[in-house]
Amino acid sequence: MSDLLTDNVIFRNVYAFVVSGLGAEWAWLAWLTAGFVLVMLVVNAVMALATGYTWAERRLLGRLTNRLGPNRAGPSGTLQPLADAIKLLTKEDIVPAAGDRLIFNVAPVLMLASVLLAAAVIPFGAGAFVTDLNVGILYLAAVSSLASIAVLMAGFSSANKFSTFGSMRAVAVLVSYEIPLVMALLGITVLAGTMSLVGVVEGQHAPYLLVAPLGAFVFVTAISAELNRTPFDVTEGESEIVAGYLTEYSGMKFGVFYLAEFAALVVAGGVFAALFLQGWRWDVLPSYLWFIIKVGGFAIAATWIRATLPRLRPDQILAFAWKFLFPVSMVNVAALSVQRLWLGGADGALTSSDLWLMAAINWPLALVAVAVMGRIARVRERPVRIAAAGAR
Repeated sequence: MSDLLTDNVIFRNVYAFVVSGLGAEWAWLAWLTAGFVLVMLVVNAVMALATGYTWAERRLLGRLTNRLGPNRAGPSGTLQPLADAIKLLTKEDIVPAAGDRLIFNVAPVLMLASVLLAAAVIPFGAGAFVTDLNVGILYLAAVSSLASIAVLMAGFSSANKFSTFGSMRAVAVLVSYEIPLVMALLGITVLAGTMSLVGVVEGQHAPYLLVAPLGAFVFVTAISAELNRTPFDVTEGESEIVAGYLTEYSGMKFGVFYLAEFAALVVAGGVFAALFLQGWRWDVLPSYLWFIIKVGGFAIAATWIRATLPRLRPDQILAFAWKFLFPVSMVNVAALSVQRLWLGGADGALTSSDLWLMAAINWPLALVAVAVMGRIARVRERPVRIAAAGAR
């Protein structure tokens, strides 16, 4: 086995178990079995967490909005995800007569595939990951763009003007927020000196959430837009475009889109935990459980935001991306680059004291940058509002 596979605890144990039972001449079968078990473990874990989160979010949203949430199927409604799955599986699968059947059917699969591919590079425990790519952050940025292609495929293959408008509007948001998101990832690369997510976790002598609060803010905001979460869920303007690119989908195809949305939030929580919360490090519980707790905290915060903020108009969403979030992300990368050059030693490494000094600098900087850029964005919008008032 290579050093990369030797460092993977799950792969190493399964490989050793198969070899001990069948003999060294079956090492090739042990390698395939260990890889299959590892991939299936991660895929099913993501799907299980996403399914559980569909129930947890609905219950939490019920509490936050003074409603009950699911409470009939099973104790406290815990079997509601199973009931929903059975309902979707038994619904009629409809394909528009004028639509492109192949693309219409492939779109939900591609959407879910982009989420599962992103999960491959997330280290979810000490020595536990599918693969540790040395360009892991770049890989995340690449596979996340597949969601935009899936949305376009779903909208245009539906042969429905509402689906087409919804997909174009969704892709405009995805493309706009992709840039600040990549800039936030670039800031982490500057801090850690590596694009490997395992390397980022191991280099976090202090949580990057404290060291780079501006980068964390940009990441959370941009990823919320990428995941079509409130207040950025422009595809679900029911009074305008019905359900956007999902309008013509029924049955389990709609269910796959639905599951992909929740799975994407779980994966985003894993990425946030690895990049900003030290991943599995400083575990007071087993590293896997400690990591899941951090992902759960991210999911609760995302649900809280969804229940609190109102939905924005498409023009407001795009203006926020280009007039506020993009300049703020540029400030974040510039500040981290200067600090890295200033504090980095001969080898460029940052010590724990360096990171805490950067935290002391970056928190006031973040507050000033948000206040200044927010004021500039508001000033730029004021003439438009005045002109509109004069027209009336």
